[in-house]
Amino acid sequence: MATVSIERYGVLTLILTAVALGVDRNNFKTCDQSSFCKRNRALEPGDSSFVIRPDSVEKNQYQLTFDLLNEETQVEFSAEVNPIKGDIVRLRIKEKDPKRERYQVKDALAGDPEKEKWKIIKQKDNLKAIHGNCTTYVVFKPFRMDVLVAGNLAVSVNSRGLLNFEHYRERERRLKEYPPEDEEEEELPDPIEENPTDQEDEEFDDEDDEDVDIIEMEGESDELEEVLIEDDGEFGHKRKRRQEREPEYEYVNEEPGMWDEDFKSHHDSKPYGPSSVGVDVSFPGVNHVYGIPEHADSLALKSTRGGGVASDPYRLYNLDVFEYELNNPMALYGSIPYLLAHSPTHTVGMFWHNAAETWIDISTSRASEGLLGQLVSYFQSSDDTPITDTHWFSESGIIDVFFMLGPRPYDLFRQYSSLTGTTYLPPLFSIGYHQSRWNYNDEEDVKSVNDGFDTHDIPMDVIWLDIEHTDGKKYFTWDATRFPDSRSMIDHVASFGRKMVTIIDPHIKRESGYWVHEDATSRRVYVRNSGEQDDYEGWCWPGSSSWVDFINPENREWWADLFDLERYDGSTLDLYTWNDMNEPSVFNGPEVSMHKDAKHFGGWEHRDVHNVYGMLQPQATAEGQMKRSGGKLRPFVLSRAFFAGMQRFGAIWTGDNSAEWDHLAMSFPMVMSIGIAGLPFAGADVGGFFKNPDSELLVRWYEGGAFYPFFRAHAHVDTKRREPWLFDEDTLGHIRRAVRRRYELLPLFYTLFYQSSLDGSPIMRPLWVEFPKDVNTFAMDDQFMIGDSLLVKPVTKPGVSSTIVYLPGPSMVWYNVESHSVHNGNTRIDVPAPLGSIPLFQRGGSIIPKKLRIRRASSLMLNDPYTLSVALDNKGKATGYLYSDDGSTFSYRYGKFVYRKFSFEGVTLKSSSANSKGVAYPSKEWVEKVVIIGVSKEYKHAKVQCSSREETVAVTYNAATKTAVVRKPRCFIKENFTISLTN
Repeated sequence: MATVSIERYGVLTLILTAVALGVDRNNFKTCDQSSFCKRNRALEPGDSSFVIRPDSVEKNQYQLTFDLLNEETQVEFSAEVNPIKGDIVRLRIKEKDPKRERYQVKDALAGDPEKEKWKIIKQKDNLKAIHGNCTTYVVFKPFRMDVLVAGNLAVSVNSRGLLNFEHYRERERRLKEYPPEDEEEEELPDPIEENPTDQEDEEFDDEDDEDVDIIEMEGESDELEEVLIEDDGEFGHKRKRRQEREPEYEYVNEEPGMWDEDFKSHHDSKPYGPSSVGVDVSFPGVNHVYGIPEHADSLALKSTRGGGVASDPYRLYNLDVFEYELNNPMALYGSIPYLLAHSPTHTVGMFWHNAAETWIDISTSRASEGLLGQLVSYFQSSDDTPITDTHWFSESGIIDVFFMLGPRPYDLFRQYSSLTGTTYLPPLFSIGYHQSRWNYNDEEDVKSVNDGFDTHDIPMDVIWLDIEHTDGKKYFTWDATRFPDSRSMIDHVASFGRKMVTIIDPHIKRESGYWVHEDATSRRVYVRNSGEQDDYEGWCWPGSSSWVDFINPENREWWADLFDLERYDGSTLDLYTWNDMNEPSVFNGPEVSMHKDAKHFGGWEHRDVHNVYGMLQPQATAEGQMKRSGGKLRPFVLSRAFFAGMQRFGAIWTGDNSAEWDHLAMSFPMVMSIGIAGLPFAGADVGGFFKNPDSELLVRWYEGGAFYPFFRAHAHVDTKRREPWLFDEDTLGHIRRAVRRRYELLPLFYTLFYQSSLDGSPIMRPLWVEFPKDVNTFAMDDQFMIGDSLLVKPVTKPGVSSTIVYLPGPSMVWYNVESHSVHNGNTRIDVPAPLGSIPLFQRGGSIIPKKLRIRRASSLMLNDPYTLSVALDNKGKATGYLYSDDGSTFSYRYGKFVYRKFSFEGVTLKSSSANSKGVAYPSKEWVEKVVIIGVSKEYKHAKVQCSSREETVAVTYNAATKTAVVRKPRCFIKENFTISLTN
């Protein structure tokens, strides 16, 4: 493949050197190097200085408002508490009379949250508000807010007194004071020479006979220089002088970094001064918290303070981190400030609605410690209740927090998605397998890769092109030598039922004559420098670049229009988009990102909007894809940066991982953390982006990666080519089986995506989501569920031939998918796992739809028949769902889809409609086989009743595995039917 033209972009030499060496931690701040983090973290728990002014309280059935006074600074703040539909409480605090407006995030929420009625009772020193199953107490002095669920204290705000709100202010200064100086004595020559003739000509004023003259000399300052001249007779004059001094001022009542700050060679001017906000939130009864992605760390978040722990807080600040380190809280590419707190009795969460740089400290305690412990003991009659304390602080913005009160995990998914939206239903091809690397060289290379998958019988849906496909790294262009006829290339790939993707980043090359740059400049589309006079300019892959200001809705509309087929020359409707480097990455910027004092639309500083910026590019890109098809086709966009709400626009991946076993293992908790934080369409680069995996690691990565919701292999430009057929026959066979398994399970994945679009549920789920009372699962992140039916245990260590699998649920039955062997729940079993095999179990009581006729691409399987895998529980029952539509358009929004519920009880499998909209969809798909596992006795026939016919078909029974197979019942999935076992 082509190499990067280093001589053209000298700064990239440093970048590629950094890539080779891995992450340089010195390029990224620690808390001690972030002044606002250091200030907030230095606060000590105690009584808060914030109190409610009782005379300011106003209440109605939808909200409670009041003024908060900081008794230390005498600054007032306005606060509002609202009940939100679905057992959610919102708390907002902002300056009452700000010197400058505070930024409030505009794009994370899917709409204005619907308020709910509540009953407010004003008591002596607090307010009590009741709605649904929740009770909220707002305490006057010091300010505190406690939320109870079913009578138990679930959330406490400011109970440790760490509420902090740095108000906008004028910078204070005073005139510097200096200690008195000794007067200098200086010998001066006699200004009057002893010339008698001259002296005779001089006229003197005899009226002033004082020995001392005081001469005042005007200057530009208020201070006047005094010169005292004393006549000393025959030896001339001596002068005593106080030197003229410009007034000097010193700044007071501030700490380093409040009004300007340096990091390495970069300066942050901070013209508006300190503006951070923070508060502590505690979760009584909770030992385990999750979420706040993205971090390369365990699923269950670790303590960052207390108990001998010395760690930085978890940081949320979208950054381009090369070959990131594992098991630490440093910031990565995306940020979702949403935390879930789980215990055997309840699950609650909080969403910190702020797009600025944010840090979160986590610590644990017991109810026997401190004020909160007394409250817990009062409400819950226990002094041994665990408490997880969190401390949130952001550099700017307001305090805007949503508390989701569960009480079960699925309630939490529904509540959070009611705020930020559910995932969009992606086109079917996008949940198939994607083949990518930096870069495929030219049109012939693309054709060769496409043909290779057919030759070796491996299904594949998408081929990707990285940045080298462009003309000089100018987006929306093609390299005329390598890709002279891009439309024909895309059409050729599409003739196989496949799609293509090209990369389009947010930085635009500053080159005269480049049509995108010329248009952007004339329209003032770019982010501006701190002075707002000039375009912000920095370095990225093209060299000198500027960045589109996606904060401006008009700029997003402009960007969307660039995807019009007439403007993006060489593109077609079968070409989709990859938005990379959109944290944003600025090679010569602070922390490889944009300067915080750069200016965006509305006068906002970059520090205010940093974490939301990257999400707005894929939002505009998705809009452009929809517009180019006249609103007919669903978009597909992959983004590296993300924020809360990203699920509405596309998929993400975990960035620049490495071909190492530890990175394979870490990918699963990372994807799960992102999924439970509302963004289910996520994956990791299969095989690792950096370095070269050996055959064993590559096979294991395909085996586990086939269960990522987003399934893509990708690699760095300096790695060896790793198309599956470049390896030995055994490796090729193992990879082929892993990819084909994904296509076998596409009906399950597509159904789960549809359900997620309804209720916000994740696709890849931690075990505790499905088994919320099983404490054995709470810290488990090396195995997971796909939906509620499949348990997966990837092999993430070399040389493994077997592995221990935990099967949860004391009343559960589990079936090995390969052997159909049966196992009871609440047990650990040693499962054979030779290379080419992944431990996979179906939950008893579930029904999984599959397609066993694997073709070269998902689009060619659209009308193929289904196999239903029915796994009976210990009562002989099972249920499951199937969703199907045309796989590409928005017709499903108008009811043109099939959504079926399958249930098995006794000896009968029943199919009924789960589509409440009731619009008929003319699906041609049918059921060709039903496999029923856990059948206790032999049956030889099955009676099939479809809407149009009735017949008896043969049944094959395996006594060893207790499996009955019904072949060719031939019922269409769009119709009601029953299949009953009989003899």
